[in-house]
Amino acid sequence: MPVTVQTPVEKWNGAVREVTLGATKADGGTRGRTVTVGGSATLPFLHFEGAIPNRPVIAIQVQDIDPLDWSPTLRSAWGDVTKDVLKWAAKAVDLGADIIALNLRSAHPDSGNRGPEEIAETVKSVLGAVDLPLIIYGPGVPEKDNEVLVRAAEVAAGERVAIGLCEQNNYRTIVAACLANGHVAIARAPIDVNIQKQINILMSDMGLPLDRILMDPTTGALGYGLEYSFSVMERLRLSALQGDGMTQMPTICTIGDEAWRAKEAKVSQGVPEVWGDFAKRGVVWETITATTLLNAGADILVLRHPQAVENVRKAIDQLIA
Repeated sequence: MPVTVQTPVEKWNGAVREVTLGATKADGGTRGRTVTVGGSATLPFLHFEGAIPNRPVIAIQVQDIDPLDWSPTLRSAWGDVTKDVLKWAAKAVDLGADIIALNLRSAHPDSGNRGPEEIAETVKSVLGAVDLPLIIYGPGVPEKDNEVLVRAAEVAAGERVAIGLCEQNNYRTIVAACLANGHVAIARAPIDVNIQKQINILMSDMGLPLDRILMDPTTGALGYGLEYSFSVMERLRLSALQGDGMTQMPTICTIGDEAWRAKEAKVSQGVPEVWGDFAKRGVVWETITATTLLNAGADILVLRHPQAVENVRKAIDQLIA
């Protein structure tokens, strides 16, 4: 006799909050559309178990100065547009980006040390050149982050951009700027569930609504802590589904940064032949890192290489179908 097998279905008490980036004219901004992430009431892509109202999205990273330290594979893929941030952002739109991730690298003390007013002009120009929602990253130096991100938040007031990074010892100034100007803040923790929850609490205690926080638990690349990153993201998602309100924020992963930092992605000489074609290796590194973290619960993937963008979009299409 045929036997009916009942598919086991987990019953969860919680869900990931929805966070919206971008503000259209109707919302007081100038974006052509908004992007909403989060909302899942189940583990990634288990459609039979719970609602997954919003698909993961791709942000393409652009810089406000030519990234001379990037891999030649990356530079070749983008061509001369890396010399002009507006052309670069426009090409990212053409490639199907959901979000533009603007890295204000020129404010770094070792890369131009541009000040807040120069940065403000760049942000205004990018907002005028493209109408997608924006993520704005500082140079990664706390003092400069506080200077330039506050000014960036002011000139982007009403556009509901995501601004980061807010870390445990450097979040107050950036959160205050997000509160004053209607933005979303990115909370980063060093691959640690407890620290991630703590920074979320601290930002919330300042009055920032929980639907204006994204979690960045720090991404590890393939071969460089990927399994650990996966484990931490998985634990955060399980905690969210079990009802912990302070872990129910969507997750953003800076995959391009980490994947192209790996030796295998950037070294072309003096490596084993079995590593394969250098021109393809970095793309594979970024693609595998991204698709792995999709399955850990990444909601926003910040990518660099155009081919990786195409590969990951196809993977999302298949997983969300």
